[in-house]
Amino acid sequence: MDWTAVWLTLRLAATTALILLLVGLPLAYWLATTRWRGRFIVEAIVALPIVLPPTVLGFYLLMALGPRGPVGRVVQALTGASLPFTFAAILLGSVLFNLPFAVRPFTSAFAAVDRRLVEASWCLGVSRLGTFRRVMLPLSWTGVLTGIVLSFAHTVGEFGVVLMLGGNRPGVTRTVSLVIYDEVQAMNYAAAHATSLALVGFAFLVLCITYALQRRVLPL
Repeated sequence: MDWTAVWLTLRLAATTALILLLVGLPLAYWLATTRWRGRFIVEAIVALPIVLPPTVLGFYLLMALGPRGPVGRVVQALTGASLPFTFAAILLGSVLFNLPFAVRPFTSAFAAVDRRLVEASWCLGVSRLGTFRRVMLPLSWTGVLTGIVLSFAHTVGEFGVVLMLGGNRPGVTRTVSLVIYDEVQAMNYAAAHATSLALVGFAFLVLCITYALQRRVLPL
């Protein structure tokens, strides 16, 4: 087991989940409460990474972050550094790729909250932010936790986006999924099997946690 890659993968997954929590909560709240007819456009953009091949998303991000891309050009002018093949690049790709796995559970949880409770809080003079903090979040915590768990777990198993944006730099962008790929390429099937089995066990545990949380929201 490559523990350097394991630590890098866990750091990437934890940072991704934290960013998605901060970015995804307000976006999900807006999606759950807005009456704008064009909401479906935003929902489609959020869900796009689910149907796009990871290499497609990784390719366009690589073009945008590269020295000639619009984002990469600005970053290089400000910092003198290039984004591709760095931890920052795979983190950005991971956040965008995992956006639907956080926002969709968040949105479903917020939409399930009884609207009358929210309106009652407003009538009592509580601000929208206070209502969100005191009413929406406590009643939606299982859905929020589900989104965090799913985005964390999905990041652990990423391959295409990480490879496209980060290459395979040990200690910098080499995650556990890339370790498995390298071991198979080297025909070291025993090591690949051990690492793959660990990921299978991790994925099974995450799914058990996710379904257990969903049963608490919608008890049978």
